[in-house]
Amino acid sequence: MIVIIQARSSSKRFPRKVLFKIKKKLLIDYVISRVNLSKKIKKIIVSTSSHKSDNELVSHLKKNRVSYYRGSLKNVALRLYYTAKKYRSNFFIRISGDSPLIDPKIINRAVEKFLKNRKIDIVTNVFPRTFPSGQSVEIIRTNIIKSNISKMSPLEKEHVTSFFYSNFTKFRIVNFKNKNSQKYNKKLKFSVDKKSDLKKIFKYF
Repeated sequence: MIVIIQARSSSKRFPRKVLFKIKKKLLIDYVISRVNLSKKIKKIIVSTSSHKSDNELVSHLKKNRVSYYRGSLKNVALRLYYTAKKYRSNFFIRISGDSPLIDPKIINRAVEKFLKNRKIDIVTNVFPRTFPSGQSVEIIRTNIIKSNISKMSPLEKEHVTSFFYSNFTKFRIVNFKNKNSQKYNKKLKFSVDKKSDLKKIFKYF
């Protein structure tokens, strides 16, 4: 199973956040190192855009010998599809590049769910969400993107799985919940959407 980390430097709320340095380490490096702790994966690929705004990110990945793929800036669905096809993967784990504290145990749990039933289209922990933001894991069948991308709106192409969740009756989706879902605090957040988010989670680094 491969992991595709989707990342770009042109975030509107926090530009260049994946290149932001936290304690002498870039945010994207935290994501990669956390994912790397999972024993259930074979390869990590950072899927970014071919836009010049991501040249610095790609240079950093090259320097650190991290595999990457460059594709469409806004059509993330197409970019992820071509990333998976390049590595001949029928399924892939999708992780957001703004999740520097992603828990490898959650990745392991998603893979275990997948291995019990490989006929499913998506394994997820966000439908419904019972884990904090920044702990989202999705395993996606590569070909369902190809078969449905023409039906997606521009916004759905950017957010990818929102199309499948909106049309969930047409797909085989398996959701796994937080074992402490009754104690789930919706205000708890570990993703980095804006710079102020770093203040809330800085103590965890």
